[in-house]
Amino acid sequence: MEKTLYVTDLDGTLLNRRDRINPYSIKVINTLVEKGMLFTYATARSLVSASKVTEGLTTKVPVIAYNGAFIFRPSDGEILSREDFTPDERALVRETLDRFGISPLVYSFINGVEKVSWIPRDENDGIRYYLSQRPGDPRFRPVETRDALFEGDMFYFTCIGEQEELRPVYEFFSADSRYRCTMQQELYRREYWCEIMPARASKANAVRKLKEMWGCSRVISFGDAVNDLPMFRVSDECYAVANAADELKAAATGIIGSNEDDGVARWLAEHAAL
Repeated sequence: MEKTLYVTDLDGTLLNRRDRINPYSIKVINTLVEKGMLFTYATARSLVSASKVTEGLTTKVPVIAYNGAFIFRPSDGEILSREDFTPDERALVRETLDRFGISPLVYSFINGVEKVSWIPRDENDGIRYYLSQRPGDPRFRPVETRDALFEGDMFYFTCIGEQEELRPVYEFFSADSRYRCTMQQELYRREYWCEIMPARASKANAVRKLKEMWGCSRVISFGDAVNDLPMFRVSDECYAVANAADELKAAATGIIGSNEDDGVARWLAEHAAL
């Protein structure tokens, strides 16, 4: 029997403007999962952050976090797959960010514990907003020096600021095949995010891995932003929500309802094969 894996982005796709899933969507998706639908999400968020905003949602399939750098088992947070920088690649990221005067959020494992490090004196409005949206996050690790900022087993870098300030960083790493770098405007905000990860870290590669892990023959995906394009390209069908970027809509199989109007859940209720 043909098995289909359904994969959705979170922010701007499954989540509403309040960073939550509408009750209707939770009810529909949970009911379909209990009937056998293979459903998961692929997000740029960490597992900690994603778990908070997806509270109440059932997914029995592993989830994709950090734009594909990690695949986690949601029940206990076990890492099932990860993509890493080499030591030289990490060193070049630090050297380049130092050269351009960028103070990033650094995601790393320190003594085996996931941490997000930043220098408080370098905070801008975008970083302050990011921190304010995650009160009590146990990963947060404020530091005073650049040496402390770049400690640990670093696996992801986020730079938040003005577009023109971040453009040189984006252009530098986009031209180096060892890295994958994305830059886009934050949802509902004016600042831009530039994120640096290993080249092998992508939603597309992670979806391929999940497809194989679960013995699926087809993938149907949902998204709203340009960072969903790689995932769309490896999907048999792909649907952009009504509020999606025009570039994503142009690549989509079809356009569905918006994130505010339960677009993903309503499509699944009508079309999901169980």
